[in-house]
Amino acid sequence: MNELAAKRNAVIELMRISPLADELAGLFAKAGHRLYLVGGSVRDALLGRLSADLDFTTDARPQQILGIVRGWADGVWDTGIDFGTVGVTKRGSTLEITTFRADTYDRVSRNPEVTFGDTIEGDLLRRDFTVNAMAIDISTKEFVDPHNGLDTLAQRVLDTPATPQESFADDPLRMLRAARFVSQLDFSPAPRVTEAMTAMAGEIERITAERVQAELSKLLLGEHPRRGLELVVGTGLAERVLPELPGMRLAIDEHHQHKDVYQHSLTVLEQAIALEQDGPDLVLRLAALLHDIGKPATRRFEAGGGVSFHHHEVVGAKMVRKRLRALRYSKQIIDDVSQLVFLHLRFHGYGRGEWTDSAVRRYATDAGPLLQRLHKLVRADCTTRNKRKAAALQRTYDELEERIARIAEEEDLARVRPDLDGNEIMKLLGLPPGPLVGKAWRYLKELRLDRGPLTHDEAVAELRRWAEENGIP
Repeated sequence: MNELAAKRNAVIELMRISPLADELAGLFAKAGHRLYLVGGSVRDALLGRLSADLDFTTDARPQQILGIVRGWADGVWDTGIDFGTVGVTKRGSTLEITTFRADTYDRVSRNPEVTFGDTIEGDLLRRDFTVNAMAIDISTKEFVDPHNGLDTLAQRVLDTPATPQESFADDPLRMLRAARFVSQLDFSPAPRVTEAMTAMAGEIERITAERVQAELSKLLLGEHPRRGLELVVGTGLAERVLPELPGMRLAIDEHHQHKDVYQHSLTVLEQAIALEQDGPDLVLRLAALLHDIGKPATRRFEAGGGVSFHHHEVVGAKMVRKRLRALRYSKQIIDDVSQLVFLHLRFHGYGRGEWTDSAVRRYATDAGPLLQRLHKLVRADCTTRNKRKAAALQRTYDELEERIARIAEEEDLARVRPDLDGNEIMKLLGLPPGPLVGKAWRYLKELRLDRGPLTHDEAVAELRRWAEENGIP
């Protein structure tokens, strides 16, 4: 992308939003203030991908901003007003308008001492990367680019307006943000940025787990997460935020087809992404990345030179829970990812189709609502370079999916329940509500999984037999 083409993109994008932006700029000009499109909005305009969520900056102070937009905006919120930001909705667009900032940092936490500035140049100097340190004066359409952001954008390079050391000391989260932009935008960090990230990786420990998690999630949901993850591992940041990931470099894959389990996991992540159908899936991507997390802890060298990782899926599921909990992921995400890791190896017991219908039922019901994700994860986990073997595995999994579909159609697998409910169990056995009813219910459910649907009389007979064996009158 040359400079002329980039500016042409920006003008085209600005023309698309200009009625809204021009209206707003007119209001600010009438009040004696300047308004600039800034940061990621300018970057995305130059890349031809501007969204309806726009960022502006101005010399007006927060209370002045509120006075200008009230009466014009469809909605206004001021939850960020302590940081100089007023939010606005107008005709389906979300606008954030922030007073010029000239913050200082204590370099112990990442919390700035919020200071409002007086110039656009001062505001741009405090921003994270040069590609985000450009502005466009809405009234004049003049580019403001004191840090050559347009050049670095054209070269797809991430660099910092100040030195990387200053930038990352102010806010260490910017190091993870660099990896996130590598993933989202397919940019490359400038050598001095990589060097500073490596030297200052320990500073990330100043950042709360919630903010680290948010950046990791955005990285994983980008178009090129492998590149972002490689940067996080290569600079040593991963040792502080996700140590299990570089830890997988220690374990040689048992198929000896990959340099290590770490590389294998990145390949599985890419293959899982290729199978997504409804947009980026954070649960699937986390499971693909971490499915072999338990291998280093379970590695055993066997006689004859082989390597085994027995029960790594069990150990891995526990490790996933511990790490995702530390990163403050939601309970639902933790449960789903750990269950996928726990189940990802079960298919390899299928052989050439030796599973009984009972085993197929269990596979589907244990996965429950995660079944489609499990299908994708298992298919993505086939990374052998032997084309014949890979094709055979995919055919075998095709057959398993067909069997699941057939049994599901016949038996409504999505709602597998015992053939008698709790009320019937209590009535037949004369039991009050309590643990024994639960035990009987679970017995009948296991029977249902083993044998498929029973008639009512068969279920009653089985319940009475179970009660007799357990000493229940």
